Amino acid sequence: MHTADYDKALYYTYRSEWDHLLILMVRTKDDLLSKKIEQFLHAYNFEKDYTVVQKRLNALLRYIDHALDVYEQEPMLTMQYDY
Repeated sequence: MHTADYDKALYYTYRSEWDHLLILMVRTKDDLLSKKIEQFLHAYNFEKDYTVVQKRLNALLRYIDHALDVYEQEPMLTMQYDY
């Protein structure tokens, strides 16, 4: 797994670069990341209730955090089973 997409998603979200986030959504190989970005951008552009936008942003950030945690643990998991 490659973490560049997650780093880019965090950076673009922090900088409010929605065009770049949209391009990342299309190009990433991670379907769940793509879906979370899509849901957030849709809510950001069309939702009148700010709590929905906040929920979608939190869901995106939680997924990125989870994916990075899994990536950090992968080498340790493979090392346990090497004989």
